[in-house]
Amino acid sequence: MSIEDIKKSPVDEIEDVDLGDEKKQPHRGVYLLPNLFTTAALFSGFYSIIAAMNGDFTHAAVAVFIAMVLDGLDGRVARLTHTQSAFGAEYDSLSDMVSFGIAPALIVFSWSLAPFGKVGWVAAFIYAVGAALRLARFNTMLGVEEKRYFTGLPSPAAAAIVAGIIWAANDKGVSGEDLASLMTIVVPITGLLMVSNVKYRSFKDLNLKGRVPFIVLLIAVLVLALVALEPAVLLMSMFCLYGLWGILGIFFKQLR
Repeated sequence: MSIEDIKKSPVDEIEDVDLGDEKKQPHRGVYLLPNLFTTAALFSGFYSIIAAMNGDFTHAAVAVFIAMVLDGLDGRVARLTHTQSAFGAEYDSLSDMVSFGIAPALIVFSWSLAPFGKVGWVAAFIYAVGAALRLARFNTMLGVEEKRYFTGLPSPAAAAIVAGIIWAANDKGVSGEDLASLMTIVVPITGLLMVSNVKYRSFKDLNLKGRVPFIVLLIAVLVLALVALEPAVLLMSMFCLYGLWGILGIFFKQLR
């Protein structure tokens, strides 16, 4: 045994190992900017539930659309700033479940389905579980699914259909009781469309940087003007047509 081995005590060996382990520990943290957008979307979904509990269904529906905008921004911000992470993806899914699954189901139940009792809450539950299954399937199909299409109705679009009907009806003075029978059909069907195999365009392949005919710009300006005049009716119509378009696409393929 050498003199160096005698001088080096067991305590020194333990300290050396501890220092080595500390150096190997990975730095832990999350990216702030994209997760702030996700948190804002989650707040909008939570606020929509609170507004519905207070009977303010118009603000509840508008909050769902705000959550949609914020949900679309967080992913784009993450890609632009190269701050994608597994934590951000999981956090985004949990936020989507609240904003586009639980919130629309609770809002529509309070607005029109409550008088139907068990039938009403079962219809709302079918929508909520459809959103949960849709998000779970989407997460497992990342990198496998074709980029141009979604399999099943996206949960933000499903939420926009439900919230859009509520917003447009309140804007025109139509109560939830007047549309209760219709909503007992629309709500569960929307939930089932989320877990269906119906293909919906994702529009991820659109080239916004390329040149387009001048008429396209005029149409875009016209759409923006219509949204400014009748935002509730136009947004409801757009997303309802989007929900129907996937179903109609199946029939068009069969007719060919």
